Amino acid sequence: MEKLHFEIEINAEPAKVWSVLWDDISYRQWTTAFTEGSFYQGTWEEGSTMKFFDSHNNGMYSRIEKNIPHKLLKMQHLGEIFEGIETPREWGDATEAYILEENEEGTGLMVEIETSEEFKSFYEEKFPNALMIIKNLSENQL
Repeated sequence: MEKLHFEIEINAEPAKVWSVLWDDISYRQWTTAFTEGSFYQGTWEEGSTMKFFDSHNNGMYSRIEKNIPHKLLKMQHLGEIFEGIETPREWGDATEAYILEENEEGTGLMVEIETSEEFKSFYEEKFPNALMIIKNLSENQL
């Protein structure tokens, strides 16, 4: 597994950044950095399963492992969805964690990802753009 780390400073309160990350409309906006038409189905409650889709209804599903509002959301990726069929994958401890820390400037947003070599370059290419969109939405949305 590869451990990846991304971070950005955002001039907004953690509650605002949290809202941008996980509210449906803004989630659809910042995840365009990965693929157009991204959306999710499910709830962010600990233990629940979230399904993440692209515009063709293909994607992946994950379990929410930890949700501490305005501070931490961690999920474990379990498998892929193709043409509506969920297929478990042996990704080991493939996780994605979003950590928000309040500071003098607003919020430090850190993303820690445990991923297989297969997805490393994808995340390295796409995540910096996603963080810039999150920053822009957090600092400029009402």
